[in-house]
Amino acid sequence: MRADARKNYDLVLDAAAVVFAEEGAEASLRTIARRADVGLATLLRHFPTRDALLEALLRTGFAELAARGDALQAADDPRDALLTWLTEFVRCADSYQGVVSAMAAAIESPESALHAACVEMRAAGGCLLDRAQKAGVARSDLDGEELFVLAGGMAWTCGQVSSPAQRQHVLDVQLGAILL
Repeated sequence: MRADARKNYDLVLDAAAVVFAEEGAEASLRTIARRADVGLATLLRHFPTRDALLEALLRTGFAELAARGDALQAADDPRDALLTWLTEFVRCADSYQGVVSAMAAAIESPESALHAACVEMRAAGGCLLDRAQKAGVARSDLDGEELFVLAGGMAWTCGQVSSPAQRQHVLDVQLGAILL
């Protein structure tokens, strides 16, 4: 990538992070382009869809979460491993308002730029759930797909609460419905 193109790419990502944090994942692409001080055509050349822009912003966090799930497979305590992963999932998915909806749509749409990352996260969570179920420390009537939906719901619910203490309490209550 040429230096000027790379600069514009980075400007758009930086602006998108700010605008999505302020306005949510459905924020106007025009607003992001203005904040980046580039034209809408420049933004669209780098990121032809909103999903592509979100994917670029979230890629690192999603990849780290999938890798973390793989690493937690070796943890001694399957309950703690699943608890840790779910807590990290909620924090990642709650990074921008509207990300949970984007993830829910992406997991069902192979054409989405977010699809592969969501599938990897769902698989990582499913493996941790399976291990916890075999150890008798997680509900046995869930599968990885349902866990992904529930984790997204947890992130959405936590995003509705402004107090960090209340947010943690709400998350703890929800986790208690999955973990034994």
